[in-house]
Amino acid sequence: MFVEVLPEYGLVVDPLVGIVTTAGESLAPVLEKVSELEAISGDLVNMLSGEGNFLASFPGRENTLPAVGGMTAFWYGLAVGLFLAGAYVFHLM
Repeated sequence: MFVEVLPEYGLVVDPLVGIVTTAGESLAPVLEKVSELEAISGDLVNMLSGEGNFLASFPGRENTLPAVGGMTAFWYGLAVGLFLAGAYVFHLM
């Protein structure tokens, strides 16, 4: 007795043992998707450093993330600072 997990890839689980296996199908499509997801997750982790080339970026844009992050932080800081200053001034009135 098996329970179908992913019928398009032929994956089934044996509920008595608790193991996901193939039902005579190849695991090649699943392994391709796993390797694609590993590349994407590695790219997300590499975004934390702000250096390097990313999967979906064009060539020549290796170190733009720190500069753009600094500009974004500056404008958000300015907006929050002006909001707090305005709230303080209107509170005094």
